[in-house]
Amino acid sequence: MPVFTPSLSKLIESLRHLPGIGPKSAERIAFFLLKGNPTEAETLATAILEARMNVKACSRCFYLSDTDPCPLCRDSRRDPSLLCVVEDSRDVIAMERSGSFHGFYHVLDGCLSPIQNINEENLHVEELIGRVKEGQIQEVIMATNPTMNGDITCTLIAKRLKPLGIKVTRIAHGLPVGSDLELADEVTLGLALQGRREV
Repeated sequence: MPVFTPSLSKLIESLRHLPGIGPKSAERIAFFLLKGNPTEAETLATAILEARMNVKACSRCFYLSDTDPCPLCRDSRRDPSLLCVVEDSRDVIAMERSGSFHGFYHVLDGCLSPIQNINEENLHVEELIGRVKEGQIQEVIMATNPTMNGDITCTLIAKRLKPLGIKVTRIAHGLPVGSDLELADEVTLGLALQGRREV
C-alpha cells in the first residue's frame, strides 16, 4: 500500500469521488496535476470554483446555465408547441448535438427510483404540469433513459398529462435498453426522435 502525504492523499481521495474514476486513475490524475504546469492546475481549480458559483438550474426548464432563463428558453426560433422531457442536463446536450429537436426542454433532475427513495416529489414533475397548463405545448416528448426507472417515470408523467389533452410520445427504443441518453450518438438519437410513439 503506497504511503502518500496527507495533502496528496486528500487530493487522490477527492478525485476518487468523481464518476468513472477509480483508485489508479485518481492517482494518475493527482500526479499529473502535481508534476505538470502549475498554471494548468490553477486554471482547473478556478474553473471548478467559477462553475460552482455561477452555474445554476434555469428557473423555467431546470437546465444548468449561468443565465436565468437559460439560452435555450430564450431562443425565439424554437417551436413552443414541442416540449422534450429529459432526466438530466447532459441529456439536453446530447439532444442538441443530434440536431433533430427544435422545441423546448424540461429537465426532471432524475427519474423515479423506489430503491433510492426518489419519488415524484423529488423531480420537477409539478413544474412540468404547470408549463403544460400554460396552453402553448401540444406534444410532450418523453426522452427518459430506456431503463426500467426511465419507463416507470415516463408512464407516471403520461398518466398525469393525459387528462390535460396533451399528446405524449416516447422516443423510439433504437437506443440500447439500459443505456443512458448522453452516451448515444447523434444519428441514433435523431432516429429515436423520428420514430417516437404515443404513450
